[in-house]
Amino acid sequence: MPVIQSNRVVRAAAVQLSPVLFSRQGTTEKVCERIVEAGRQGAQLVVFPETVIPYYPYFSFIKPPAVMARDHLQLYEEAVVVPGPTTEEIGRAARTAEAVVSVGVNERDHGTLYNTQLLFDADGTLLQARRKITPTYHERMVWGMGDGSSLHAVDTRVGRVGSLACWEHYNPLARYALMADHEEIHCAMFPGALVGDIFAEQIEVTIRHHALESGCFVVNATGCLRDEQVALLAGDSGLEQALRGGCFTAIVSPEGRTLAAHTSADEGMAIADLDLSLVTKRKRMMDSVGHYSRPELLSLLINRAPQPRARDIGLAVQAAPSIQAAPSIQTAPL
Repeated sequence: MPVIQSNRVVRAAAVQLSPVLFSRQGTTEKVCERIVEAGRQGAQLVVFPETVIPYYPYFSFIKPPAVMARDHLQLYEEAVVVPGPTTEEIGRAARTAEAVVSVGVNERDHGTLYNTQLLFDADGTLLQARRKITPTYHERMVWGMGDGSSLHAVDTRVGRVGSLACWEHYNPLARYALMADHEEIHCAMFPGALVGDIFAEQIEVTIRHHALESGCFVVNATGCLRDEQVALLAGDSGLEQALRGGCFTAIVSPEGRTLAAHTSADEGMAIADLDLSLVTKRKRMMDSVGHYSRPELLSLLINRAPQPRARDIGLAVQAAPSIQAAPSIQTAPL
């Protein structure tokens, strides 16, 4: 564990972005332009929306499974291979801007797509590719499930960074896993352009609560869609309103204060300076994974072992004994 330096100040940018629909390359170029732009404004950390590259699968929210095959296959064609040319391009932009970058992508691993959060260090190194552990509702028709191998915080040039996507923030055990790993800055991302104003309200409550409970900064980015994009995606379904609202791009302090926000439905950027001494100030009062915890009463069991689909049984017996599923809450006889 590195020596804690609580007197650091980090400038962070949360980018609200509209994708170039149906184009991995077009959206990647747009992301890289915003990275460099944020770097020019002094940003040392830049966060982008959930699966913004190539675009969030909005089609799955308004189309039944029987008619979305063409859209799904098109997403396969435009999805990101990790590592690959797209990660190299983003890494170069991060290096140019000298900024840590967190960006959501649709990752293609052979025959399966994943909702993946990529984290690049300021030298362009890809530090983490974290797959969403449970896709939500309609998303289960699009993405596979990640495992616990990357459910941890990562040391970067700006500090210790943890990441979750969208409604993973409604899994308190997933959040606690990052809290227990002592994240200082939390990168949150949501799709935006869904459900209406109530989604934006829920996002605000969610990220402010996590900041307070974890005692860390939250940098949250949501996507957005232009009117012509909404019309294109909705077609003649009459469901345009289902693809509006839900935008709350913001940066929140460990005290739950909103430091900067971009809440309109268009593109923009929220920028704020993060005084890392506030992490200690908050945790002095209430450290959920330290003096305010009761591990002899309540604790979290995490399986961070990678879960390959094929195993060599000879190696498995020696190095990776089977792990049986455990209940979320365990009790022991007195």
